[in-house]
Amino acid sequence: MTSGRLTALARLTFGNRASQVYLGLVAATTVFVAVDTLFVHHQDASFAGIWLFFLAAPTVFLFFVGGGVLGDGVAGSAAYLYAALVLSVLVQSAALGAFVRLLRDRPRPAHPREA
Repeated sequence: MTSGRLTALARLTFGNRASQVYLGLVAATTVFVAVDTLFVHHQDASFAGIWLFFLAAPTVFLFFVGGGVLGDGVAGSAAYLYAALVLSVLVQSAALGAFVRLLRDRPRPAHPREA
């Protein structure tokens, strides 16, 4: 890839308000899950981590299906789980940026339409 394409992809992923809000929400949820996992003691298992999957859905499930095709050793590892979460969040942020660009760059009529 050329640097121009990488710059355009980075702008789509990080360079608009909607993607920044989405990534900020994911970061805040990640901090919440980390604090809950490390510092809060539960009698049962905590379901705090499910919020990350809700924010990463539906693309994270595509990565899980892809990992299942590669084998249980790959799909069952923690490294694959974290990589799938990060990649799915980045893919969705880029898709959100592309949608914002599509809405912003839509041609508008020069004069109002008559009824």
